[in-house]
Amino acid sequence: MTKTAFIAIVGRPNVGKSTLLNGIVGEKVAIVSKKPQTTRNRISGILTTGEDQFVFLDTPGVHTPRTKLGNYMVNTVNDTLGGADAAILVTEPHGSVGDIEEKIISRIKSARLPSVLVINKTDTSDAALLGRTISAYAAVHDFDAVVPTSAKNGKGIDILLEECKRYLHESVWFFPGDVITDMPERKIAAEIIREKLLRTLNDEIPHGTAVSVEEFKEKGDLVSIRATIYCEKASHKGIIIGKGGSALKTVGSYARQDLEKFLGVRVYLDLWVKVKENWRESDFNLSNFGYGKDD
Repeated sequence: MTKTAFIAIVGRPNVGKSTLLNGIVGEKVAIVSKKPQTTRNRISGILTTGEDQFVFLDTPGVHTPRTKLGNYMVNTVNDTLGGADAAILVTEPHGSVGDIEEKIISRIKSARLPSVLVINKTDTSDAALLGRTISAYAAVHDFDAVVPTSAKNGKGIDILLEECKRYLHESVWFFPGDVITDMPERKIAAEIIREKLLRTLNDEIPHGTAVSVEEFKEKGDLVSIRATIYCEKASHKGIIIGKGGSALKTVGSYARQDLEKFLGVRVYLDLWVKVKENWRESDFNLSNFGYGKDD
């Protein structure tokens, strides 16, 4: 008897949702950065064990949107919660419930979703603060379970999986048993490149970038990828490229290493940079870059 469950992972930006997803799946399927609002789309991480298939849905961090891209990201969270069997709310041990978390809990309640509270980054906390955080959330919502974790260290993930078994229901699997994500390889390549931009550039510029993979060719044990990095200002283009192309070469080198590890073959990566002003406010550009209503 095969079973499955679709479980949404939600929370404010930069609480470790993507790190948690990667830890659950055991592979890097979602990009990770210390900068907030790293995740822009819903990302599926699929874990199949025995006859059970979990489909975890990583979502953008809930925030107050300032652009059409921000609106898309927040709507993605709402749509994901609307189609899930359960939710995991990820937060940090702050000792209280924030306004954003209260909004998310309200959405979970309105969708009548069973839910688990994950208090992440416990490696940066102490028992007293963790206890106050658990009490604060217990006063707001009756979660099925509370699981303290340190996702970057892999602590608590096995306990979380055990708690999530309650959401499995008899069903055919939606994905083959050896699949870990439903993201196309081209999209994964674009996300990996964007992650390296987030890691190597200063705070504001990466949030104004998008990556489009124009060409993805496989020949034997070599994959050739041509991708364009779009930014919003000419001054940003110069920074992304760097003196003598040094910054772009660094991004390309880091991205190629991750791509070769993920794809299991050699990768030739050709990066270009173009300016597309205010693309985050353009419905047409958002759709072209994979942030449209049907993406």
